[in-house]
Amino acid sequence: MAHHIENDFQQTAEIPKPQTKAIWRTFFILVGLTALEFLFAFTMDAGTARNAIFIILTIFKAFYIVAEFMHLKHEAKSLIWSIIIPLALVVWLMVALLAEGSYYYESITNYFK
Repeated sequence: MAHHIENDFQQTAEIPKPQTKAIWRTFFILVGLTALEFLFAFTMDAGTARNAIFIILTIFKAFYIVAEFMHLKHEAKSLIWSIIIPLALVVWLMVALLAEGSYYYESITNYFK
């Protein structure tokens, strides 16, 4: 009888093969983007263009990481849009606040000169 109970718990399904090809592809894409960032960091002078390139590449990396590791690319389009639209509004808000803060700072410093 103990032999019968032992057989009930044995698994008969095959273990799926690991998807190492997808993992390595993701790894090399992220390494490539990071290497590109290092290339720009050491070849370009500091300035707005380099900062813009860093921000764009960082956003690409963030979207790729979210799509791959959080499996967002397999979700419904409405869920993806419900994340992207508020993110775009937050980025717009940050740009607007920085622009207004810069204007306010310059007007205050010019006023007290």
